[in-house]
Amino acid sequence: MTHLLILGAGFSGRAIGQTFRAAGFSVSGTTRSAEKSEGLRALGIAPILYDGGSIPEALATDMARATHVVQSIAPGKEGDPLFRAGMPPISALMPELAWAGYLSTVGVYGDHKGGWVDEDTALNPVSARSVERVEAENRWLDFGRASGLPVAVLRLAGIYGPGRNALRNMEEGTARRLVKKDQVFNRIRVEDIGRSALFLAQKSLGGLWNITDNEPGPPQDVVAEAARLMGLPVPPDIPFERAELSPMARSFYAENKRVSNAKLRAAGFELRFPDYRQSLAELHAAGCWRG
Repeated sequence: MTHLLILGAGFSGRAIGQTFRAAGFSVSGTTRSAEKSEGLRALGIAPILYDGGSIPEALATDMARATHVVQSIAPGKEGDPLFRAGMPPISALMPELAWAGYLSTVGVYGDHKGGWVDEDTALNPVSARSVERVEAENRWLDFGRASGLPVAVLRLAGIYGPGRNALRNMEEGTARRLVKKDQVFNRIRVEDIGRSALFLAQKSLGGLWNITDNEPGPPQDVVAEAARLMGLPVPPDIPFERAELSPMARSFYAENKRVSNAKLRAAGFELRFPDYRQSLAELHAAGCWRG
């Protein structure tokens, strides 16, 4: 039986797990929190406690039968958990492996002044976390070349979906319209992350893939559309220069680019949620924006 192991079964990992389960896979996923184990189990994802350090026995047993793996654990300063010093080779840990997916970020491209980028664009990561992602991407791609296995690096745009979206922010009164001249962001609905991962796995495709919808756009436009759907007043504009932001939030605005998904679409993948308007409308109509 085909078995998917998700290392780091968070928001994206859970969506990937549900998508693979619907396709007939058995699925397990790691979590650092015993409290989150029941939530995974309720989704049909067998939980395994793992803190990103040495491999516990339960995880080693699961790795031994994994035919597919998705790695979603952030690398950190010490690098990707599976490539740290003293870690056994992946081929020894997962001898049945047929495909691997590594969840990265479009942040690896850095700032392109609002210009378009694709998988062939030279990387220019700005933040430390993006620099770490580039190093982790390279480790996984090197493993794929050395092993002859398809290893796909999924560069994810800004993730949203049920429970994490502008509609919920509007309802809770936390939505803000930060306006920075010519700033755009790229987005992807979490269900399309799951669908794209399954698509790449079933076609045994490796390499670099931008996972983003069709329409990069100003963040304030998304808030305005959410307000329209909710029948609520549009929040006032807040000039970026006067906004109170955390260092991480401010770092997102330091990068401005339009990320192309042309390669993924050319391979035959069709987005279920091609832009934020259709996606927010679906969330609103289904009443599932709260999660």
